[in-house]
Amino acid sequence: MVKARSLQDLGLIKQTLSKQAEIEAAVAAEKQAAERRAKAEKNLFQRAVGPVKLLATQPRAELNGTPAPPKAFQQKRDDDRVLRESLSDDFDVSTLLDTDDELSYRRSGIGTDVTQKLRKGHWSLQGQIDLHGLRSDEAREALGQFIRDAYKRGWRCVRVVHGKGLGSPGKTPVLKSKVQRWLVQKNEVLAFVQAKASEGGAGALVVLLS
Repeated sequence: MVKARSLQDLGLIKQTLSKQAEIEAAVAAEKQAAERRAKAEKNLFQRAVGPVKLLATQPRAELNGTPAPPKAFQQKRDDDRVLRESLSDDFDVSTLLDTDDELSYRRSGIGTDVTQKLRKGHWSLQGQIDLHGLRSDEAREALGQFIRDAYKRGWRCVRVVHGKGLGSPGKTPVLKSKVQRWLVQKNEVLAFVQAKASEGGAGALVVLLS
């Protein structure tokens, strides 16, 4: 402990003690302020939302048994689409075909110049399908899928090979007439003509797509 030897020393001691007391008071005040801030931050959410109360418990239904299996809605939509796009074998196409020199078809609103250009090869062939050896139902499905795929790819001109029917019973070209019926029913088909001799002749059709 520091002893005062004079009144001057006593004054210095008092000043020192006073400053020390001020420092301690300031430290204590800062500590209290920090505690208040921490408490305020801790209760910030509670002050923001206000008073809360517990919600009443609602009765819950107990489900028993095995849940029903999921339904294949996409498969159903695909099946429905196929049914809508099904091609009839009984469609009467005779009134829609031009059978002057060579067989041809053009959708309503399509001019004769289109079939003329199609015969002359105005549009380059971009793909073909060969239906030889397929049963009627197989050929119908294959042709429908081919036309859809060609349309999605942006192809304008394709060839459909159906054969001349020389191998059919009675050498009657059954598939040839069915292909004509199926193509007329496809919305993607604008016109078709019998292929040139070098491209299949009476055994093939050159088809123009929209």
